[in-house]
Amino acid sequence: MFVDPPAPQPLQPGETPPASANAGLPSPDAVTSWEFNPDYQRLVMMWRQVLPVLDTLTASLDKAYQLARSRDVWDAPVSGRYVEDMTEWRTRLGLYRQAVLTSISDQAADTPRWVPVRAGAPHAFS
Repeated sequence: MFVDPPAPQPLQPGETPPASANAGLPSPDAVTSWEFNPDYQRLVMMWRQVLPVLDTLTASLDKAYQLARSRDVWDAPVSGRYVEDMTEWRTRLGLYRQAVLTSISDQAADTPRWVPVRAGAPHAFS
């Protein structure tokens, strides 16, 4: 079975921007105001939207798989073929889930949580 990658973490109550503000900025003496990166927030929202849908799909397929394996439901020679098909579907759904969640997690790992207000950071979803 697959393990979900780490989820992007939303802004926590009391979380503050980074303390060192002069790395790569034109004027180190200037006070920099920070904002929580809206692109990172979009990744958090995507994770929260996608995960329940994937969980629902997995639960539905698992329920059908358990019913297909039960001799109370199937007592025909063709039942083995249906169980094999469902095993393949479960594998493919697991791979799809891993791919979707990994892509969101990897993008979140590459996206800074905090950006200077006037940084002109690229917006991937605009």
